[in-house]
Amino acid sequence: MKKELIFLGPPACGKGTQTNRLAEFLNFPHIDTGSLLRNEMKNGTEAGKEAKNYVDKGQLVPAELVAKIIKNRLAQDDCKNGYILDGYPRSVEQADILEVINKEIDADETTDFKAIYFDIDTNLLVERIVNRRSCPVCGAIYNLLSIPPKVENHCDNDGAELTQRKDDTREVAQARFDTYFKETAPLINYYKDKGVLKTIDANGTIDEVWDRLLKVIE
Repeated sequence: MKKELIFLGPPACGKGTQTNRLAEFLNFPHIDTGSLLRNEMKNGTEAGKEAKNYVDKGQLVPAELVAKIIKNRLAQDDCKNGYILDGYPRSVEQADILEVINKEIDADETTDFKAIYFDIDTNLLVERIVNRRSCPVCGAIYNLLSIPPKVENHCDNDGAELTQRKDDTREVAQARFDTYFKETAPLINYYKDKGVLKTIDANGTIDEVWDRLLKVIE
């Protein structure tokens, strides 16, 4: 049976770490919609060029265009057994669009769709964000509290000096949470009403959350 998984949760809740691990475990593609859009623009595809026109003007990429890019990606051969979609949908409107996309791609195929919600204390998330660091060379993510580098402020993989995003401050983090709960949190009730929502406790170590994740995707 084809598995279709989406992940919900506020910024820094651990979705990225767990989706990468789960994608490797299941041998499914992990589709990060932000990276997908950037790659389309970088590769100069027709949709990418159209999206770039909006981005260059400081405008949001229209929902219809984002949906077109996602549909093209989900229709590729490596998604035939399942996929993990991260960063989409971000609204109930997008959730309706995704449902249509899946029906068009899957036709009469039997599928197992789950929306997995990472439930976590937002006070803990603020601490995660302000202590987050990344490697500018390989992209590895660290946290000074929970996943510190072996050598202070340097990447374990290549020794590069770690950097902090300019927006990883308490003020910006709180604003991001406010936006999330206003715009994206309604998806929790949306998928709960459809009977496909699975909630996991995202407090704890990476391995503890991983064990909880495996139990809900069975």
